[in-house]
Amino acid sequence: MANTMRWRYGDTNPVMLPVDSATEIEIGDLVYLDTDDAKPASSLADEGSLVLNQQELQSVFVGVAMQCSRAGQTDSIRIATSGVFEFECAAATFELGALLGPAENGDGDALLDQRVAGAGTAAAALGRCAKRVAPAATRVLVDIASTVMRGGVQTPA
Repeated sequence: MANTMRWRYGDTNPVMLPVDSATEIEIGDLVYLDTDDAKPASSLADEGSLVLNQQELQSVFVGVAMQCSRAGQTDSIRIATSGVFEFECAAATFELGALLGPAENGDGDALLDQRVAGAGTAAAALGRCAKRVAPAATRVLVDIASTVMRGGVQTPA
């Protein structure tokens, strides 16, 4: 997927993370922490179902890439740990505050780097819907919450 600046508004509270030389990251990718490096969501091993894949990414989610890293580069890149980002999704409606997590590819064996889908629980969510979507649309505003830096999406008390 091409570099797409998905940030729309809000404080991004960025962090800098290095990237392995063999890893490619595009602007707008959902990024996780792999030991001490940033990796795109699609790099995670398949856990066998959308829910398990969403939970796995949520547990190590850093945020959204604000810079790209090409193969062969190892410089640190800026990653937003908060803020509102516009992501593509399958045509759907979402209520304000709805839980959103990463989407899977058509084969159901890998997460997509720049697409989201509904998430059933906070343990599978990377953020919440920041603007009601009705009628159905293929884009949604997501208020992301880094698990690594902010403790992830919180459930109401």
